[in-house]
Amino acid sequence: MNKHTWKFTVIAAITVVSLVFLWPPSEKIKLGLDLKGGTSYQLKLDFSKSNVKGGVNALQQAIDVIGKRVNKFGVTEPIIQAVGEDRILVQMPGLKEEDRQSARRTLERTAYLEFRMVHPDNQRLLIEEQSDPTFQPPAGYRKLIEQKKDESGRTVACYVKERAELGGSHVKSAYVQSDNIGRPIVAFQLDSEGGAIFAHVTRAHIHEQLAIVLDGELRSAPVINSEIPGGQGIIEGTFTLVEAQELASVLENPLQAPVKIVEERGVDPSLGKDSIHSGIKAALIGAVAVVVFMVVYYLFAGVVANIALVLNIVILVGVLALFKFTLTLPGIAGIVLTIGMAVDANVLIYERIREELAANKSLRAAIMAGYQRAFIVIFDSNFTTIITAVILMCLGSGPVKGFGVTLTIGLLANLFAAVFVTRAIFDWLVEKGWMKSFNILHIFRHLPHINFLGVWKIAFAISWLIIIAGMFAFVRDGGLQVGKGKVYGIDFKGGDTVTMTYTKRVDEDALSKSLERGGFTEAYVQYQRNLAGGSEVLALKLPEGASEKVVAHLGSEFPDAQFKVIGTERIGAMVGKELLNQALWAVGAALLAIMLYVAFRFGEMSYGLGALISLVHDILMTIGLFCLAGRTFSMPVVAAILTLIGYSINDTIVVFDRIRENKKLAGGKLTYFDLINRSVNETLSRTILTAGTVFLCAVSLYVFGGRVLNDFAFCFVVGVLTGTYSSIYIASPCVLWYHRKEENKAMMAARKKAAAANGVSR
Repeated sequence: MNKHTWKFTVIAAITVVSLVFLWPPSEKIKLGLDLKGGTSYQLKLDFSKSNVKGGVNALQQAIDVIGKRVNKFGVTEPIIQAVGEDRILVQMPGLKEEDRQSARRTLERTAYLEFRMVHPDNQRLLIEEQSDPTFQPPAGYRKLIEQKKDESGRTVACYVKERAELGGSHVKSAYVQSDNIGRPIVAFQLDSEGGAIFAHVTRAHIHEQLAIVLDGELRSAPVINSEIPGGQGIIEGTFTLVEAQELASVLENPLQAPVKIVEERGVDPSLGKDSIHSGIKAALIGAVAVVVFMVVYYLFAGVVANIALVLNIVILVGVLALFKFTLTLPGIAGIVLTIGMAVDANVLIYERIREELAANKSLRAAIMAGYQRAFIVIFDSNFTTIITAVILMCLGSGPVKGFGVTLTIGLLANLFAAVFVTRAIFDWLVEKGWMKSFNILHIFRHLPHINFLGVWKIAFAISWLIIIAGMFAFVRDGGLQVGKGKVYGIDFKGGDTVTMTYTKRVDEDALSKSLERGGFTEAYVQYQRNLAGGSEVLALKLPEGASEKVVAHLGSEFPDAQFKVIGTERIGAMVGKELLNQALWAVGAALLAIMLYVAFRFGEMSYGLGALISLVHDILMTIGLFCLAGRTFSMPVVAAILTLIGYSINDTIVVFDRIRENKKLAGGKLTYFDLINRSVNETLSRTILTAGTVFLCAVSLYVFGGRVLNDFAFCFVVGVLTGTYSSIYIASPCVLWYHRKEENKAMMAARKKAAAANGVSR
């Protein structure tokens, strides 16, 4: 097998495997609530059957637990909101009937685990109970009956303490195992505090029975043979594998109060058909624009790059299908933007090959050198973004964690497609003699000599003044009051839900457009059907206090529909403070990790500080301009800002790499001012090309994506411009400033040398 054969074998194998995961798309790709609809559950908490009093905290605890259970169930992009003071709305995309039943059990299970000591004379008490009509249980004990029977066919019963020795809040993890004959059992691990209590209890009660009680029911009562350190245990029972998995999931997330599903509905897509079509149309236009641009500018090399792009998408979507991720409209837009960002690696390689050819190298040598030189910076830029993605996966949850997973998959697929695949194609074509030149267009025929750093102080000052203005708008609109400020939308601060009946059904798109014309831009329209039977209703999610105006507006716009309000309730936020805090901690950790990696990789703290300051600049600039434009934050906007962290660092890494390379070549003959200016000019065409491709995608989403993607795309349009600007006027000047003493010494030496030369000449 020659070198080309094994490379193409690997490419073919990965492509086939990805297609197997993906095909057929209708079965493998899960669509979100916005695209396909799903199932809606309304849960009611019963605080009368628990030791917990009702209230905001208890309701929030239940929301957090339900959210973790839904994530364990494998559903991504759910909607989980408080309704009133004792109910929770849970909407899940596209559940099959068997999944729906399992979801019901998982949601309703309290899963409160307790360990209670069995009375030392349990057998005597059971006998007395049978023989003595006046028998009374001992004080502080009560009888529990196990569901299963013992070997003789009798029901197992125990008198257990009313007061539990240990509660299930100490369960750290739970998972399914098999016993010695292959039956499913549930193993659990307690936290350090629970483990210490468990060890003390088992040490003090050797040869006694310890009852394992779940949701008030006796599960088993094993005899303690010795002290059990480490806080590990098992729960046996007549479980099926699915039941054991459900139990393990809810044990890790026990509810403090029982819940009951009071309503189950099928829901239509939260976006109307027109919104979905316009969003997909915008995504396609953006993708086609990038593909066409690559062919026009890079000619045949652009065709090769597009082949890699197609493979990149196949691998990305195939892996998403494998792990059963849910695809939403912003997710589709994110994939399109990933396409624009993926071109970055090809641009780096092709521009490097052009430079090597300009140095009079042969085509084969130029391709080899181009890939070798470009790979270093490609690896650095992708690795810094992967750092961000991994931290988001580890510290984040829900959509933040899902974003990290998707970003990591996309980056790894891009490294394979843009580097390995294109190199294999070029090597094969050159060896066959079918490729004898590398013709591409030029932005600059000759290297530009623009004095970028000559105005860096002015640019730096203007940039931060804009940020200060944006932060003022952020604070003015209540940005520091998470979930309350005007700058936050329904996703962050909740609102009202209005349920209406009607005599004539009005299309969702017509309703949405009518609400937009009326100035109600933050309104979600959704038709819902009771799965237990009953008529269809129209549900509207609106900002708080807008219900009466919206109902009156729709009544005047669509009198034939005869809308009638049957319920108005307050709904909580979809993005809680905990999730937002997790996202902020994850972003902070990612920024710190990027700074340390860049400083280590480039051998100087100046580069790390430059990367950090430019990233903070880009985030604050995007948020500030977003607020100055009078827009409100939503879930897709958060995802867009997270994506910008990965995009923004790429161009900075490229400029830094060229500075490092030129510093070695110059051998100390250039000042940092001249060194940085030259490096920025040498990478300018690459910067324009990369920013241009991503900008094409972002503008397409902004212009054609409609209201749904407008805020998401706005962040990217601003972010692309800001990220390009910051690599030149923020990151690079930070390196210059860091070396200001060294720069001043070099300037003084140059002046002395010039003065001496003038003296000699006179």
